[in-house]
Amino acid sequence: MARKNLKNGASPGLRARTDLLLDQEEAYFGCCDGNLPEIPEVFSGMKSRNNQLLLSCYLAERENFQKVLTQYNPSKVAVILGTSTSGSSEADKYIGSCLEGEHPDFQGTQQELGSPALFLSSYLHLSGPAFCISTACTSSTRTFISAAKMLNAGIIDAAIVGGVDTLARMPINGFNALKALSAQVCRPFANDRSGITIGEGAALFLLTRETGPLQLLGFGETSDGNHMTAPRADGLCAAAAMKEAIERARLKPEDIGYVNLHGTGTQLNDTSEMIAMRQVFANKVPCSSTKNLTGHTLGAAGAVEAAILCLLLTEEAPSIPAQGEAPSKYQPSDIETGLVIDATLLSKKPMMTNNFAFGGNNASLIIGVSHA
Repeated sequence: MARKNLKNGASPGLRARTDLLLDQEEAYFGCCDGNLPEIPEVFSGMKSRNNQLLLSCYLAERENFQKVLTQYNPSKVAVILGTSTSGSSEADKYIGSCLEGEHPDFQGTQQELGSPALFLSSYLHLSGPAFCISTACTSSTRTFISAAKMLNAGIIDAAIVGGVDTLARMPINGFNALKALSAQVCRPFANDRSGITIGEGAALFLLTRETGPLQLLGFGETSDGNHMTAPRADGLCAAAAMKEAIERARLKPEDIGYVNLHGTGTQLNDTSEMIAMRQVFANKVPCSSTKNLTGHTLGAAGAVEAAILCLLLTEEAPSIPAQGEAPSKYQPSDIETGLVIDATLLSKKPMMTNNFAFGGNNASLIIGVSHA
């Protein structure tokens, strides 16, 4: 279903809701519908929608994970996840209930940022390093980087990496207070874009030293320290992260077949990212944002968008997700850079995904097909 939706530019999970903003205004959000598995009672201190969505993600590929995990000593398998909300929604509901004179069951461990990694590690009976990274929009992108460094250093033999975030009122209303939240579905790079659409999602990967059908070819990370929420306008450090990823992969810019842009739909982010793209790619490179299909899944964004690259790379005839509006809606310079307006067939060249976070934290990954 995900492949079909991606190919058709469909976004069935995006819908209008009025229950998440404090002023009960209507806005669109990316929602994971359907029933989620219950957290076993033995993990009662880690019960949260975040961990339920994480568990659902694991169970969907349990056989494939177990087939590989049984090959490794449990003490040498790490669980490294990105999140920004963890159990904050459960804490929000608990405080609200207390203010109304009710006192439902709640444990502080439910809202700890490290809860997703500790939960999944315990659930799988692993005893290797288990921790979460919370650097806003780069959180789950950086789990790949941390795992790769630990694998190269011999600290671990395998790592489950990825991210999970669910809809929570605190970050949603925070973005709204910053006037960064769009009331409509976000429109990355459109001239009249008005902000982000927040979504929820999860994605998991297994990283090892062995060669698989897909490979993490390179990564880059920088920090520009420009502003608490605004990106550096000249895109210099974002460009540096992309260049580092390309160099680490021993590639040239022209070897990249597609770039999944961070493309949040805010004026500042989209503008600075395109400026950075032009510093890296002298020639046109196909690029687009997929947040108009998934919403911005915050700490899970890097993992969700890496999963999109994996889907594209395993398609027989991959079609680049398009921004989907008339060319007149975009800056000519962005189209000249390679912004994909209409669905376009893609060769299976290495692909890059960008994520740029609050505080000037930048990260890029390059994923490609193994030829071993």
